[in-house]
Amino acid sequence: MASRRQPRLNTSTVPEIEETAMLEPLLAETVTTWGHAGDPIPAYLARPVGTGPFPGIVILHHMPGWDEGTWEIARRFAAHGYIAACPNLHHRDAPDAAPDDAAAAARANGGVPDDRFLGDCAGALRYVRAMPSSSGRVATIGYCSGGRQSFLAACELDPDAAVVCYGAFIVGTPPPGMPISVTPVIDLATGISCPILGLFGQEDSHPSPEQVAEIDAALTRLGKRHEFHTYSGAGHAFFASDRPSYRPDSATDGWRRIWEFLEPALDPATTRLPAAAG
Repeated sequence: MASRRQPRLNTSTVPEIEETAMLEPLLAETVTTWGHAGDPIPAYLARPVGTGPFPGIVILHHMPGWDEGTWEIARRFAAHGYIAACPNLHHRDAPDAAPDDAAAAARANGGVPDDRFLGDCAGALRYVRAMPSSSGRVATIGYCSGGRQSFLAACELDPDAAVVCYGAFIVGTPPPGMPISVTPVIDLATGISCPILGLFGQEDSHPSPEQVAEIDAALTRLGKRHEFHTYSGAGHAFFASDRPSYRPDSATDGWRRIWEFLEPALDPATTRLPAAAG
């Protein structure tokens, strides 16, 4: 089994728009958070240098695993002034394994169970909020399976905002032969009490444009604050700069929308609304 490599910055994948941005110096390391059933969970933590207070973000990695591309996203958030924590949601499936091996083990087990995920995500949220430099306001963001999990966290936990990047199976179920076992979570949306940003690809099939419209309609019916954007010419994983699915124009606009969405949502002066009764 291959050993897991240490994170390293791949500057070739950072869009040109970042070159002129005023970015924060940062520190990055692997820490231990405490997740479902009190289990110790490794998490990649990147944070700005300084006393803060800084807003926080919990990053939920894609099905391919807790990998270098995800760690790079954490460093990007830290450079923009966020405390970013990314727990390894596949840790129990294959401890200390390379991302591909751990992801394969997770798929063989049917994917990450929702209750286990919620415990691990809650632990990461607590960890970030407890840091001395934290403002106490923390969002979640997820990609692929992590997009569904970010939506689920908004339903069942207490993030101050949630970003969903092409999250599959918020509605609908996996087709026969797909090696994961998940159920739709849209019926839990009555518990949402934070704003949601959704970013999707027009050419994606999981979720399809029809499924995105179904989620949008359900949130609108429930009166949940949300904004969705769908990019033409983009499919699944268009943010993944190390994959053929990468679409620079869509990803660059997506990052712009993420910054514009999170700044007011994580402002300590923003009043958090209670969850509607549905």
